[in-house]
Amino acid sequence: MIKNLEHIGIAVKDLKAANELYTTLLGTPPYKAEEVASEHVVTSFFKMGEAKVELLEATSPNSAIAKFIEKRGEGIHHVAFEVDDILAEMQRLGAEGFTLLNKEPKRGADNKLVCFIHPKSANGVLVELCQELKI
Repeated sequence: MIKNLEHIGIAVKDLKAANELYTTLLGTPPYKAEEVASEHVVTSFFKMGEAKVELLEATSPNSAIAKFIEKRGEGIHHVAFEVDDILAEMQRLGAEGFTLLNKEPKRGADNKLVCFIHPKSANGVLVELCQELKI
């Protein structure tokens, strides 16, 4: 089952400039920056209570973030929910008729396994399921 809101992902053109803007807006600097080479993005995270704000900048014009910005401009890209068992949640949601964008969870930023749900299945919102990786 979905536990809580994990983060909101925001697509940005310039991560450095966006970090400065969000540091001013939120009153706190990002606590972490990370490249996710498999997704062709660099990210930074701001902690906001129990949830986070993730800024994503494309490192390739072929990345999903670059295509999103080209089509829609900068802005909210996805909403992520934390789950305890991503495989069970993928199975449950698939059985409920949601369209999963990947058949297996993949490694994402911030030490997470992730799976995305197609926006057409969720009222136009790209939903990310994420589970903390146990190391």
